[in-house]
Amino acid sequence: MRKGWIIMLGMLLQFESVQAQTYKKGEIDMENFIEDLFGMQREEEDYEELYEGLLQVLLNPINLNKVGAEELKSLYVLTPSQIHQFLVYRENFGNLLSIYELQAIPEFDLETIYKILPFVVIDERSEQRGSLWSRMSEAKDAYFIFRHRRVWETRRGFTPPDTLSNGNLTSRYQGDPNSLYGRFRIQQSKDFSLGLTFDKDPGEEFIWDLPSNRYGFNFLSYHFTLYNRGNWKAISIGDYQLQFGQGLVFGAGFAPGKGAETITTVRRSSLGIRPYTAALEFGFFRGIAASKQLGPVQITLMASNAPKDANVQLALDSLEQEQAIITSLQRSGFHRTPTEISYKNQAREKNLGANIQFTSLNKRLQVGGNSLYTEFSQPFIRTPRVYNQFEFYGQSNQIHSLYFSYNFQNYYFFGESAISSSGGMGSIFGMMSSLHPTLAFSLLYRNYQRNFHSFYGNAFGEGSRPINEKGIYMGLNFRPNQKYNWSFYYDRFEFPWLRFRAYAPSWGKEWFSRFTYTPSRKTLIFFQLRQESKARNLSEYPGFQSPYILDQGIKTNFAFNLDQKLDNTWSIKSRVNSSTFQFGGNISRGFAISQDLNADFNRWRFSSRIVLFDTDDFDNRQFIYERNVLWLFSIPALHGQGMRYYFLTQYRISPKLTLWARFARTIFTDREVIGSGLQQISGNTVTETTFQLRYQFNR
Repeated sequence: MRKGWIIMLGMLLQFESVQAQTYKKGEIDMENFIEDLFGMQREEEDYEELYEGLLQVLLNPINLNKVGAEELKSLYVLTPSQIHQFLVYRENFGNLLSIYELQAIPEFDLETIYKILPFVVIDERSEQRGSLWSRMSEAKDAYFIFRHRRVWETRRGFTPPDTLSNGNLTSRYQGDPNSLYGRFRIQQSKDFSLGLTFDKDPGEEFIWDLPSNRYGFNFLSYHFTLYNRGNWKAISIGDYQLQFGQGLVFGAGFAPGKGAETITTVRRSSLGIRPYTAALEFGFFRGIAASKQLGPVQITLMASNAPKDANVQLALDSLEQEQAIITSLQRSGFHRTPTEISYKNQAREKNLGANIQFTSLNKRLQVGGNSLYTEFSQPFIRTPRVYNQFEFYGQSNQIHSLYFSYNFQNYYFFGESAISSSGGMGSIFGMMSSLHPTLAFSLLYRNYQRNFHSFYGNAFGEGSRPINEKGIYMGLNFRPNQKYNWSFYYDRFEFPWLRFRAYAPSWGKEWFSRFTYTPSRKTLIFFQLRQESKARNLSEYPGFQSPYILDQGIKTNFAFNLDQKLDNTWSIKSRVNSSTFQFGGNISRGFAISQDLNADFNRWRFSSRIVLFDTDDFDNRQFIYERNVLWLFSIPALHGQGMRYYFLTQYRISPKLTLWARFARTIFTDREVIGSGLQQISGNTVTETTFQLRYQFNR
């Protein structure tokens, strides 16, 4: 009888899917997903790393018949109540027989099912079949990607050098303006992952030069990870990241923070060892890590010895002897000029770490501890500044933490508290709850002291690092039915010590509201409003001499969006962004209007956009997520006056080979020179092309 009911549900869902023109299984509307998670984009956010984390979730779908609450929460799709209902349903009726059975679970409407489909599978295989070599040679997810990008206008860094008055030549880029990227990957979900990533940025020289630590491509990343070998949950060699607790010690992975999804994104999930596959040249470990399951306890150990780009100088120690010190770590990853090349791999960073985690038999309680010891090859002595005197100084750092999460019906409680070797502490505690099937609520408190030092932390906060901040966040989501949704959050934060561009203790607040109307699967309408108040030095403006006098900069953003699917082939997207910025008694404004036209002809797809923008200053820059080639992220910051447009084409030549081509141009009407320094362009246009191919081996 149960199977008959499931079949009926499957037929109903399939019928409604055809009627509504939903997405194919395994695909995701990335644009809308990014809009939900990020809401209003900020330039200081590291979106490439977030995007890479999302990609890993997509490439490693979770098995609904084995998944626990922890992994379900890591998708940022399901509410606490939906997760509770799913676990209760599976406990009462056993394993799911079909993906369509999700519709029988209370609170799982079609919209929720469509969102979760790309991230989940139903797989009853309990063991790997065949040898590792045979599974690797037959893996469906085996591919090679190669990408070329270039800005066609000549930047100053690529022009012949000038001669200074002392006879020296000015600095210029050593390489060509081409950006090259490649990725080779073979993986099978929950079984193994083998990958190689290489990258050359514009201006970098393609050269094999041992003295400058350059070996062809500027950056090379590699990993080999095995999963579920008896009690060994994961063993990784090469480049990897760790994610445990709430991100105070190990905070890798996909963690979007504040956005239009106001409930699920406040919490981090303990996902353990994750292969590192991005082209960013920082924020990962290089060495070995392993996790072993001993009953309800999981133990993870890691060791890393990785090169770091650093400015290393000679200084006199207390005995008047010269000593090499690190004055700054370079995170840009660029090695274009002689100065940037001189920073490459000048320091090394050693890390030894451990995690121990207990999970109760009913999966409701999780308790764990983290420890990480970091040692640099030279002492880290920063250039003294008034705002950084409590930052890390020295050659080594230790950080230890305890964390927990507890699930009680529709309530999730979580937290983590850590202490670094400086004595500084960081703490975060929160709660998510479904107060009603239509109303969800989240609450979070964090306190990161000014001398709390965490090099790999990625906890929830206003700043990009968990240091010198405390605050409280409240989120609401009200969804009376499938057509209407309202999300809201309010966040108040304080910075007990000085910050960059704020040379006095300061405070701020932020609130966000979005109303979404979805009359059908073909139409999506939303409008949102965000306001942020944050202090800044008044001395940045003429007429103020003291650097310690602050004023609140108040930025207000508004966005209206319309997505419309015209038929099975064509769709449009219209958007209006506007903003105001109030500071020092002055008000500036900005806006951007965009129009998209997209088409899907199965073997090839086409996307296009035109944007008109006009902003008074950089504080009113407009962010609009753009479609790009597969697995490439793009949120340009538009400021000044002008127009931007792009065309993107994808063509599937065969089941194995797919090509992408993208042309983008920005035309400014308020300037004849773009950028500054070696990035300066003489003219009013910036033109960029991107070409990418993907070859899938076993298709």
